[in-house]
Order: sequence, then C-alpha cells, then structure tokens
Amino acid sequence: MLTGGQLAGLIVAVFWAVLVSFIALTLLKLSRLLGEASKVVQEIGDQAGPLLDDMTRTVKRANEQLGRTDVITKQVAGVTQNVSAVTTVMTSVVGGPLVKAAAFSYGVRKALGGRDGDDRSPSGRPALQTRSSGKGRG
Repeated sequence: MLTGGQLAGLIVAVFWAVLVSFIALTLLKLSRLLGEASKVVQEIGDQAGPLLDDMTRTVKRANEQLGRTDVITKQVAGVTQNVSAVTTVMTSVVGGPLVKAAAFSYGVRKALGGRDGDDRSPSGRPALQTRSSGKGRG
C-alpha cells in the first residue's frame, strides 16, 4: 500500500495534471481566438484601402461642387448689384420726369379749371344744383 507521503504526492501529481490540462485547453482556445481575430483584422485592412480611396474621391468631388457654388454665389451677387444699379438709374431717368410731368399737368388743369367758369366747388368737383322750390318731392 501507499504511505501517507506517497498518497500526498499522487494527489499533487493528479492535481498538477488536471491544472496543466486546463491551462493547455485554455491556451488552445486562446490561440484559435487570436487566429480568428487576426483574420478579421486582415479583412478589415483589405477593405479599408478601397473605402479610403472612395472617401477621398467623395471629398474631392464635394470640394469641386463647393467651388462651383462659390462661383455661382459671386455671380449672383454681381447680378444683384447690376439690377440694383439699373433700378436706381431707371428710377432717376423715368421717375423724375414723370413726377415733373404730373405736377405740370396738375398745374395746367388747375389753371384752366379756374377760368372756365363752370359750376365747380373749390375742391374742383362739379357742384350739385339745389331745388328752387321749398316743397318736397312731387
């Protein structure tokens, strides 16, 4: 039979065997996990290059469109200034003489209206005739 020391040595040996087996199994699973992780990282790295190229092209096209929009905005600002200038010129060219012509024609109408001798009230409207009889209708 086994002595106490031999029995303790056997238990320790079995314990160490189980512990080593558990550690070996854990390391095997960890190596598989790291292998899968490296595959995923490699796939992401393979896909990242084309994605970055597409993103670079998209940003360049967006910059081009913004440049075109800037040019259009500047041109619209120029057109707005030109329209404003034309409006100012037309107002001064047409508006001034029209106001003067309207004032002149009003003055002529006033001058001719006062000399006609027609029955107009001081406001320039024809006056209504009053009835000579004091009776009502009939």
